[in-house]
Amino acid sequence: MKICIISNLYPPSERGGAELVAQRVADELSSRGHDVFIITTMPFAGIKSLCPKVTEHYVERVYRFFPLNLYHLFNAHRFPHFLRLIWHVIDLFGPFPKSVIKRVLKDEEPDVVFTHNLKGLGMSSAFQIQKMGIRHIHTIHDVQLSVPSGILVCDQHKNREQISLVRRLYEKATKYAIGSPDVVISPSNFLAEFYQSRNFFPNSEIRVIPNPTPKYVSREERGTVSPSGPIKYLFVGQIEDHKGIGVLLKAVNNLSFPFELHIAGDGTSVQSVVKKAKLDSRIIFHGFISLEHIRKLMRNCDCVVLPSMCYENSPTVIYESFQVGTAVIASKIGGIPELVIDGENGLLVEPGNISELSEALSKFEKEREVFWNKSKEIQKSAERFSLKKYVDELEKIVASIK
Repeated sequence: MKICIISNLYPPSERGGAELVAQRVADELSSRGHDVFIITTMPFAGIKSLCPKVTEHYVERVYRFFPLNLYHLFNAHRFPHFLRLIWHVIDLFGPFPKSVIKRVLKDEEPDVVFTHNLKGLGMSSAFQIQKMGIRHIHTIHDVQLSVPSGILVCDQHKNREQISLVRRLYEKATKYAIGSPDVVISPSNFLAEFYQSRNFFPNSEIRVIPNPTPKYVSREERGTVSPSGPIKYLFVGQIEDHKGIGVLLKAVNNLSFPFELHIAGDGTSVQSVVKKAKLDSRIIFHGFISLEHIRKLMRNCDCVVLPSMCYENSPTVIYESFQVGTAVIASKIGGIPELVIDGENGLLVEPGNISELSEALSKFEKEREVFWNKSKEIQKSAERFSLKKYVDELEKIVASIK
């Protein structure tokens, strides 16, 4: 079977879990004998970058092109809001990306197209796929079809009166652009219900399938007895306010026992974290590091902390943490409670509540050995998110589409 995967970003160009999911699925499908190719973006690099070309050819072929907009997705933070608004309009209605994707699909003639995040690649590309009559499966990863930034903080989605006219118009445009794929896959019930409540995908079958963990064989077993010394907490992710890094730094100030807080990632709030780490030896900043280094930190730390302030879908860091047997302290928001079971594989707290987060960190310190004793159980529970099971489901879905 020939399979096309379309994603606005694709490794090594990545900034979140969606691109990693797309790559894992592509690799697994290729290993099963399917002919897989990717369509994704690249920054502007002269007139030649407007033409799609295969830039990598490992297991899968990767077509990259610049989608003829004001700037590439990676550079959005450099531009003022009025230019971003124009960029969104071009992304929604611009004919160029649609024509490029149509040309590649005509040349390749895939049996099915899997799409992931399309913002920055041309939203109406989805409509083009459906118009061509190719089987289409779309995976949603966040709220970006409803909120241009893809970030929805705390309870904003519950109050329709707070929704601006701009957002209403944006939703109307994205509903038209994304259309109704044959099947829509959501990694969480939360995100599926969010879009259904806003009348997206009226004629699509909605399937909830948790994201797959990467193929992984531990090179080092995590012990079942907690190590001595200060308790070690780990934050992995974007260093941004909406990810709760500020809340976490305030929460650890309330702790009265020895601890280490390891922070790994990158983002606009990096400088404040670096400054804090210089002033407090208990805070260790690692910067942006490889996945293997992250796994090593996860194995050696007592727990991963995910104090998000925004509605998360199904965070990759939770899957990776469970895969090495490490418990998680996380905000009770979005799809997180579907993965983190309070008292079993971690602890849940109200988002933005500094005192409650401090209490959870303290509780974990007291129950440190209890959670270390659960390491094998936590690791085993991650098997239900295996890449093999995930792709098995995808193959069944493709076969079911007439």
